[in-house]
Amino acid sequence: MIFKQYYLGCLAHASYLIGDKKTKTAVIVDPQRDIEQYIDDARKYQLDIKHVFLTHFHADFVAGHLELRDRVQATIHLGDKAQAEYSFIPEKDGDKLEMGDVRLEFLETPGHTPEGISILVFDLQENPKKPKMVLTGDTLFIGDVGRPDLMASEGISENELAGMLYDSLREKLIILPEDTLVYPAHGAGSLCGKQLSEETVSTIGQQLLTNYALQQMNREDFISLVTENLPQAPQYFSYDARLNKKEHPSLNQSLNISFKPLTLDEVLEKQKQGFQILDTRPELDFSAAHLKGAIQIGLGGKFATWAGIVLSPDNPIIIISEPGAEYESEMRLGRIGFDNIAGYIKGGMEALNERPDLLESVNSWTARDLLEHMTNDSPQNILDVRTPSEFKEFHIKEAKNIPLNDLGKQGTQFSKDKRLIVHCKGGYRSSTACSILQKNGYSNIINLLGGIEGLEKMGSPAREFLVPVDSRG
Repeated sequence: MIFKQYYLGCLAHASYLIGDKKTKTAVIVDPQRDIEQYIDDARKYQLDIKHVFLTHFHADFVAGHLELRDRVQATIHLGDKAQAEYSFIPEKDGDKLEMGDVRLEFLETPGHTPEGISILVFDLQENPKKPKMVLTGDTLFIGDVGRPDLMASEGISENELAGMLYDSLREKLIILPEDTLVYPAHGAGSLCGKQLSEETVSTIGQQLLTNYALQQMNREDFISLVTENLPQAPQYFSYDARLNKKEHPSLNQSLNISFKPLTLDEVLEKQKQGFQILDTRPELDFSAAHLKGAIQIGLGGKFATWAGIVLSPDNPIIIISEPGAEYESEMRLGRIGFDNIAGYIKGGMEALNERPDLLESVNSWTARDLLEHMTNDSPQNILDVRTPSEFKEFHIKEAKNIPLNDLGKQGTQFSKDKRLIVHCKGGYRSSTACSILQKNGYSNIINLLGGIEGLEKMGSPAREFLVPVDSRG
């Protein structure tokens, strides 16, 4: 048996290749939309990709099942409860796929979604009666379980799904042999759960010991536990979940249409028409100078997730990037189904060299600068764009918390005439927040470099300004 995990850090997403040397057959599970790595590895292992499985309709990215179908004629498999526009083979409890020395057996494991499945993988040479691993999709994570609220708009309540999740975990998964390897579809940083581990593989036995949701409790207590304190679901999740059910153009087809250079005059005209201007350069480059009205989301962080949260999939996007990063910017937007790209500005920021009237910047402070102002009792308006749970753990005194997810909708209660200091944990989200605020008329903005982590590192002098007092040294 050949087995390989692919982990895409930007989306905290894991996909899998399972191959059989005897029949030269491969299956891909939960593929990302850009599929070249699977094609390349199948060629390297001398395998033919004949099947592609979705453990469920993913909400945080657009899967590559249609791309694999069209590129290598792979057959699509979904859970038995799935409904989709394209042809697929439905898999229900106990169904099997045999390929030489490998057997896949399917378990219906609803809870995160109604059509969710898990896949038992048997290495028949090693042990034909005992699964070597289980691919759990978003039903069971390392340290967590799939959130049950994302399908609430589809006519099924989160409490109903949470009850299904309770049954799936206890009747299907935790009864597996304790040394069964657990491979989920997401890891830490994904919003498909609330406290996923950094680890990308575990065992059933280890999860029984450490996973809070697998401890002994009754059904009602479980439902309460898994439905409380859930992070806010981005609006694009429902868009992507629907798109994964539909017949739609491939990533390459979309890029062939959208990947085109635009002159500055063309960009300015489209900006007047309401097109979204997305600057994907690093935070410091954006702060130094950028086109007025641009939204900054750097390629160096959780780019696709934040693009999905901040931008609209229905309104065309124009890219401003570092030279050579135009394609990567568009491709990574395509991973979440944002195919509404009008093009990119030819020459990047160099196109604006002769137009200083179109530029603006964001001032920056270090943690030392902020500490000096706070020590001198200078009045500060401080905006913390982290999540409510991060803010509750500790924050700067007098700071107001408006999560980045909500900033475009809520605005702020700060005066546009007064200085506003914006921060997050490390500086990535606050740069995006500053761009949103500038676009909405705030001009006297300061981005805190290094975020609240930088202030923490100042040690004792900074502690009196943090609530509660940080005890971590």
